Amino acid sequence: MRRRRFPWFVISALVVGAGFYVALPGFAATVGPVTDSIGVVKIAKGQPVTVAYWMVVAGPDASLGIDTRRGVEIAMEGKGGKLLGHPIKLIGEDTGCNAEGGVTAATKLSANRDIVAAIGSNCSSEAVPGAPILWKAGISTVSPSNTAPKLTAADRGPTFDGYLRTAHNDKVQGRVAAEFAVKVPKVKRAATIHDGSPYAEGLANVFAETLKKLGGTITAQEAVSPTDTDMRPVLTKIAVGKPELVYYPIFISAGGHVTRQAKEVSGLANVKLMGADGMFSPDFMKAAGDAAVGMYHSSPDLSPEALGPKYKDFLDKHQKKYGEKPLAPFHAHGYDAANMIFAAIEKVAMKDASGNTYIGRKALRDALFATKNFKGLTGTLTCDKFGDCADPKIAIYQTESADPAKWDPGKNPKKIYP
Repeated sequence: MRRRRFPWFVISALVVGAGFYVALPGFAATVGPVTDSIGVVKIAKGQPVTVAYWMVVAGPDASLGIDTRRGVEIAMEGKGGKLLGHPIKLIGEDTGCNAEGGVTAATKLSANRDIVAAIGSNCSSEAVPGAPILWKAGISTVSPSNTAPKLTAADRGPTFDGYLRTAHNDKVQGRVAAEFAVKVPKVKRAATIHDGSPYAEGLANVFAETLKKLGGTITAQEAVSPTDTDMRPVLTKIAVGKPELVYYPIFISAGGHVTRQAKEVSGLANVKLMGADGMFSPDFMKAAGDAAVGMYHSSPDLSPEALGPKYKDFLDKHQKKYGEKPLAPFHAHGYDAANMIFAAIEKVAMKDASGNTYIGRKALRDALFATKNFKGLTGTLTCDKFGDCADPKIAIYQTESADPAKWDPGKNPKKIYP
């Protein structure tokens, strides 16, 4: 049977009739009052504006994704659950905090042409393969917690043109962590551990480079797997170099094993331990137990003096809605990511006489990158041409109690720097 070939304009008419449009190569999409080189999302009167999340909401690192998703939900409530007269619909996929999960989640979301924009991912390992999949489908994504420097590097390539983040760049976090180590506990010798992820490896490298610039010595740079449970061989190798501090910016499960087992390795019983924002959660206290007492964390500064009175209002809403304190350090960044997307949609969307709304995908992407002096919960956000939008504020915390019920960032763990 001979396959019938339709001209591009017939295909276009069929696609528009389905309620959305994907621009064909070489042609700009025109739907209603909007023309866009990538495509136009049509939202019929009374239908929702669909925004997606791709976050880790299951498994040992679920607190990270649940925390950021809650920030998005509170931002939606702040809009009264509506945007441009349409209800806001939030859908999502779990990402697992790994590359495979990022690919799976992004692939599923990219097939849903109702999605206007996405919020995520959480872990940088998910974003490296996942963000290009979304952008190939014309879906811009704003991450509340990816921090790997490579994601917004100058050589990241056009497949990341739709990627931005409200989270800090770990060039900032790694520097602050190393400066603290040298200035406060007066560390001269340190070792690092990463788990092979872009986040952990990038952050450990920045810490090491900064420490060396400040006159310190890196005695070892080791790696573990996120699924490892016996960390003693790596810790024994590290002990040979006699470090005064071990910096391991990894995630909850592996971080818990490192923290517990370091106390059991000869030569490390009194070494200072330091993690980062990937373990900044009451779930880490459960994983590490009493061994976490006294250890340091680098993480976003959640103190009132850093974030101001708007953050207290957010925390009150969070407590009322969820009955507990935030579970990780990026809820405010999730709130800002959602509001940044809402503002960009409002800027570029157009309506017709029937009450239908049209959003150009490239126009939305351009509006996001044009974000300037946006008053967010985490500070004043301005995006650069590579997608870094954060107003970064990093603090160092010290754990005073390993009881998860006493988790209260700023108090326990206690902010000690700056």
